[in-house]
Amino acid sequence: MTPLAQVAADRPAASPATRAEPIRDVRGLLALRPHWDELLEASGSNNPFLTFEWLHAWWTHLGRHGALRAIAAWSDDRLVAVAPLMTARAFGWLPRLEFLGGGHAGSDYLDVIVRRGYEADVLREMTTIVAGWGSTLRLDHVLEGSQAACLADALHAHGWTRETTPNGVCPVIDLAGHTWDSYLATRGPAHRANVRRRMKALQQQCNPSFERVTAESARHAALSALFGFHESRFRTRGGSSAFLTPSLRDFHHEATARMLDRDRLRMYVLRIDGEAAAVMYGFACDGRFYFYQHGFDDRYRDRSIGLVLMALTVRAALDEGMHTFDLLWGAESYKSLWASDAVHLHRIHLFPPHLGGMLHRGAVEARHQLGTLARRVLPGNSRAR
Repeated sequence: MTPLAQVAADRPAASPATRAEPIRDVRGLLALRPHWDELLEASGSNNPFLTFEWLHAWWTHLGRHGALRAIAAWSDDRLVAVAPLMTARAFGWLPRLEFLGGGHAGSDYLDVIVRRGYEADVLREMTTIVAGWGSTLRLDHVLEGSQAACLADALHAHGWTRETTPNGVCPVIDLAGHTWDSYLATRGPAHRANVRRRMKALQQQCNPSFERVTAESARHAALSALFGFHESRFRTRGGSSAFLTPSLRDFHHEATARMLDRDRLRMYVLRIDGEAAAVMYGFACDGRFYFYQHGFDDRYRDRSIGLVLMALTVRAALDEGMHTFDLLWGAESYKSLWASDAVHLHRIHLFPPHLGGMLHRGAVEARHQLGTLARRVLPGNSRAR
């Protein structure tokens, strides 16, 4: 049974016909803003990287090299779906559709946002539009069973070639039913003892304070401090890929300001003697904490201040009643000390059934082979988040 058939029975009875339309400019995107939050909350894809605040800020500061190709679907005057897509150029000349929010912004769980119950009609309409455009798609950081994966299935059924590859993991902590002490008891004895020892030592020796950012002035100062910590730490490596360019930094300033206004931002500052020594940058959505980025003053490295910052943030998430702490993309070794589970992400390539699609597929395969060869020759080679 196809994904469209599987969800057909979920369509609300006697619902008006669904119509989909391309969104090709910022004015069209802005027109969706009054409806976006309600749609996202009514979908199965609710996460901070699909909010209007995040994606519009990304387009404003980082989307200048592409052309907007979003799709909105309506049922009467009710927004029932958005596909936040754009056209970019692959290999310098081949057009390719991809999600807004990619690149060094590090957005995870990207998806087509669809109101529950409208999946079949929406995917049918969007499949027609995307197939008509005839451009290759590259959908990064998507979940198995997501609406993006269903769109890929539908295009595949129309003769498109589909290639799905692993695209990283997001380690997660299940906090449901836990207190701080009961959660910590689930971790390895060495890590558990180290956390308690480091937290106690910092408390006794350094006069620390741990504060959640709730005001705009504090947000600006905390984010600027985080930029500084990253610049200092990664200067010898060419700079931090997370905050490498002025455009990236401007994006994060706008996105975090908007997220703060919507009570989605969870930014914490760990101070020592009143001075910012470490910053946690994350989000909260539907009872889930999203650990996006953190940084600390290297002067306090020997006190394991990064470990203490993580511990205090997990405890804050528990105090707030969060059921999940998501460490997002990346299999860094320190994450395994905190999390036992992981969510697997995928990259889906879709190539249209024409000559251009064949050429694009060949170019992608050639690049993959070169990348494989490079990793064999240079084992330390890795890509940024």
